[in-house]
Amino acid sequence: MYLTKFIEWHKAWCEKWRKAMKLSHYGTYWVSFFKGVIMVLLILVLTGCSLGGEKKIKIFSVEEPRAKLNHPMPDALTLEKVRWIVITSENASEVFAKLEKEGIDPVLFGLTDKDYELLSKNFARIRAKLQETNNLLEEYKKYYEESEQKTE
Repeated sequence: MYLTKFIEWHKAWCEKWRKAMKLSHYGTYWVSFFKGVIMVLLILVLTGCSLGGEKKIKIFSVEEPRAKLNHPMPDALTLEKVRWIVITSENASEVFAKLEKEGIDPVLFGLTDKDYELLSKNFARIRAKLQETNNLLEEYKKYYEESEQKTE
């Protein structure tokens, strides 16, 4: 029922439009044909389809050779020589007199035996960390050099 009403309304509307444009039935067919062609082309453009079909993207990669590690190993650390003087309650006056005789103004920095032990442990940890870092650098160097030899 609704469909037949719609079809009747559409026929009447198309006929009214044909008479307003002063077209024959044959001319109306051509207008409808070109409208269809334009709609199909518009849909193809909007959906991205083309007449040539789907284009595939080629992806490739070129492996860059590793740069040589020509960095020199760091030089060994050279430190200034520090003179340690152990001052106890028994030799304090003797040490101060000796320093003043040499023209040195004595300044006292004190550490207990426990603090000195902690200082020694800290320096041992620093040495161990430096050794660990040096070993890591050596491993990286081996890794890069072995990889280069395999590729050559």
